[in-house]
Amino acid sequence: MYGSSRQYADQYRKVGVQSAVTDADPHKLVALLLAGALERVRLSLALLERGDQARKGKAIGEVCAIIGHLNGSLDHEAGGEIAANLSSLYDYVMQRLTEANLHNDPAPLQECLELLGEIEGAWNAIPHHQRQPAVAP
Repeated sequence: MYGSSRQYADQYRKVGVQSAVTDADPHKLVALLLAGALERVRLSLALLERGDQARKGKAIGEVCAIIGHLNGSLDHEAGGEIAANLSSLYDYVMQRLTEANLHNDPAPLQECLELLGEIEGAWNAIPHHQRQPAVAP
């Protein structure tokens, strides 16, 4: 009649994520995506270490989907050189994730963790007053 406590925990987590996304401004959405990508890279490393190939591949696929979304969301017109550099970096991260998955190599995953961590740190360091587009009076 009732689900397991794990099912309830999973459902609660999904609701928590949904409400965080619903209430988030664009800056917060990118921060959530970066945090999700980092979490899944860490999970991929742990699954690789355990030899769980199927779940490792799934986690890396999820990271690739997030990075693909971040890359596709870049505004190259407004972002100029910064957007172009980020796009190149995202392409590189996708390449390294693919290599890690194909060769079961933790080194590219570790590199992706470091690169994405640097992007996340820089993103989160943007001053609050610069995060929102200016509203016309």
